[in-house]
Amino acid sequence: MANPKSVRVCLVAIPDVMASTLMGLYDVLNSFGLLSTYSDALANRAHFKAEIVATTAGSLSSASGMPIEAKRSIKQIDSADVIIIPSIMVERGEWQQGRYPELVKWLVEMHAAGAQMCSTCSGVLLLAETGLLDGKDATVHWVYAPTFRRNFPKVRLRLDRALVAAGEHQEFLMSGASTSWHDLILYLIAQHAGPTAAQAVAKFFAFQWHADGQSPYVVFEPVTDHGDAAIHKAQSWLARHFSVANPIEQAARISGIPARSFKRRFKSATGHAPIDYVQRLRVEDAKRRLERTDAPVDEISWKVGYEDPAFFRRLFKRITGVTAGAYRRKFQIPEVEIV
Repeated sequence: MANPKSVRVCLVAIPDVMASTLMGLYDVLNSFGLLSTYSDALANRAHFKAEIVATTAGSLSSASGMPIEAKRSIKQIDSADVIIIPSIMVERGEWQQGRYPELVKWLVEMHAAGAQMCSTCSGVLLLAETGLLDGKDATVHWVYAPTFRRNFPKVRLRLDRALVAAGEHQEFLMSGASTSWHDLILYLIAQHAGPTAAQAVAKFFAFQWHADGQSPYVVFEPVTDHGDAAIHKAQSWLARHFSVANPIEQAARISGIPARSFKRRFKSATGHAPIDYVQRLRVEDAKRRLERTDAPVDEISWKVGYEDPAFFRRLFKRITGVTAGAYRRKFQIPEVEIV
């Protein structure tokens, strides 16, 4: 039988890189030879040869201070099958363009040479700086959504998706928050080594697809630095009284803005219509109650401001992508059996 194909992968390391994601990717990709002894599904399949690269070969410190060793610099690499930019930690959550011009130029050149371009979590910030994602869908950890939108308005951000494949030939592959790099690595394995190999790796590492996307994980964080003092006053009141009857009417009165102008000005400042804003505040509070209490869903519905539990259940699923019961099962900390 012919030797299986070797897929060359470059894992990009910069001083902002998260060592956990970088090394997780490195270990999984380079473990195919070892795993084949545990599973016939990995025998005689395409295997991966991953290496860590940086602008300069040698040691560098990751975002957490853990030392990372780059065997080769990007100057030594003119071809690869796959390039992955792992998660990065951005200071104060704000991406500053222009810090890695040599690296951005290399990424553009590697894409032109046919490399598949991938990112995990916040690594897409560096990938987007190439301009290659303009006009395409992308995903990122929701914490970095504001800075991403400010820096790359031409990219369509899909925060609901845990994994996005973009481009005519799916040459761009991006995963969302934190451990959704598991989805990316399984997708890559399925592409290059087949779905049976991906299933075998998922079983060995106990990886799970984030089939519900990122919506269940996204925390609603209202915009408050818009500079509109009257709307900010209304937001402060809503944060404490979102569960009362007719909260929007009361918030409008408190803001001092005429009712006819309130909705328009509120959406302009916060990015949300008042009704959507209140619904998200209520669902966010319901999520905390589901995580931390055993209260019935109907009771939680009433406490956050909904007398009709059926409406609340539909609203909850529309915003989070899962039912209230499924959300509780996903995020409530389980009791550990003591024996």
